Amino acid sequence: MFYEALLSDQERKIQEEVRRFVRDEVSSDYIRAMDREEIQYPREFVQKLASRGLLGLRFDPKWGGRGLPWTAEVVAEEEVGVLGTALGCAFVMPSIVGEALHVFGTEEQKERFLKPILEGKVISAEALTEPRGGSDFFGATSRAVLDGDHFVVNGQKRFVVGAAAADVFLVYCRTNFDERAHKYQRISALMIERGPGVEAEYLYGLMGTRGGGTGRLVFRNVRVPKENLIGELHGGAWVFNQMMIPERMTSAAASLGGARAALEIAARYSDRRIAFGRPIRRFQAVSFMVADAITQLDAARGLVYMAAKAVDRGAPNARRLVSEAKKFATDAAWEITNKAMQIMGGIGYTDVYPIERMIRDARLTQIWTGTNEVMNLLIQHEYYREVLEERHDGRDVEKDAMNVDDSEKCYNDEDMWRVHKTKED
Repeated sequence: MFYEALLSDQERKIQEEVRRFVRDEVSSDYIRAMDREEIQYPREFVQKLASRGLLGLRFDPKWGGRGLPWTAEVVAEEEVGVLGTALGCAFVMPSIVGEALHVFGTEEQKERFLKPILEGKVISAEALTEPRGGSDFFGATSRAVLDGDHFVVNGQKRFVVGAAAADVFLVYCRTNFDERAHKYQRISALMIERGPGVEAEYLYGLMGTRGGGTGRLVFRNVRVPKENLIGELHGGAWVFNQMMIPERMTSAAASLGGARAALEIAARYSDRRIAFGRPIRRFQAVSFMVADAITQLDAARGLVYMAAKAVDRGAPNARRLVSEAKKFATDAAWEITNKAMQIMGGIGYTDVYPIERMIRDARLTQIWTGTNEVMNLLIQHEYYREVLEERHDGRDVEKDAMNVDDSEKCYNDEDMWRVHKTKED
C-alpha cells in the first residue's frame, strides 16, 4: 500500500475508503464468475462505485467527481488493483474517457456524457486499436466523413475493453483525407453512442482480464451529430496526447495492487509451508526472492507517486515520468507475480490460489495503453530533448576530466557542423 509518509490526510482517507469498498463490496464469487466469463461486464460493480462517488475522482464535483489530485487517484487505483485487471479497468474507464470530456468537452457535452458516466448510468469505453493498426495509432483507417450536420462513420476497432456493455464510445477516426496532411492533423475524436450501425461483439479468448467485456466494434454508416466532436476538427492528436496520461497512470497504479496481492499471498505461504523441517522462508533462495520483489514494488510505487505529483504540478518532465511509471510498474508486476508463483512452487500453478490468474492479468498490462517498447521510445525521446534542448544550469561535470582540454574529443567543430546541418535538413 502507499505509505503514510507519502500521503496527505486527504489521500489517506480515500485510501481507507476504497480499501473498505474493495474488502466489503466485491465478493470472491463475483471475481470467479468473471474469470469463468459467466459475467461479460461488471455493470453492478460500476454502479456500486458510482453510488459512493468513487468514479472520476479527479473531476469537478459539478459533474460528479471529487476534485481530487492525481496522487489521490493513484492511491485509490492501487487498492482496486488487488481485484484484478478487469475490475480495475471498469473502475478507471470513467477516468480515461472522462479526461477527454473534462479537458476538451463543451459544457453541453459534459452534461450529456460526463455526468451520467460518473453517476454510473452510462457505461463508457475507448476505441483506439484497429485490426491492422496496433501501435500505429495515426495510421487509423476508420473514417468519419462530414455530411451536413452529421459525420458518417465507417470502420472497425478491436480490443475495446467494455465493448460488450458500453453505451457510448470515445472513437478516433480519420477526418482529414488530404494525403499531404501531417499525421497529427488527420484524426478527430468523436463520442459515438450505441445505436443503428454500431455492432459491438463480445469477442476473443483472452488469457486474462476476463469478464471486462473486451470485444470488437464495427461501424457501418453510423450517423454521428457534429455536436459529438471532442475538441477541434482534425484535432484528435491533441486529445490522444492528453489521454495518454490517464491511460498510462491508471495502468501503472493498478498494477501495484495486483503485484502487492500476489506477493502477500506468497509471503504468507512461505511462512506456513514446511520443508526440510522448517518454513521455506528460512531458505535464502526464497527469502531473497521476497526481498527482491518488495524492493521492486516499493520502487515502482515511488515512481508512480512521483509521476502523479509531476502531472498535478504540470512539471515539464511529467510525460516522461508517466511513461516510466507505466513501463516500470507493469514490468515489476509481471516479475513480482512470477516470483510469487516460484516461491509457492507447484501449488501456485493451480487454481487453488489466485496467483495463476494474477499472472494472466499482469501480462496484458505490458501491452495495452502503449506497449512497454513504445514507452522506451517516448522515454528516450523526452530525455534527449531535456538534456540537449533545455538550459543546463547545474555543474558541468564534463570539465572535471583530467585531460579536459585535450583535442582528442569524440567530436570537433567540423563534426558539430555536420550534426547541426543534419538537424536543419
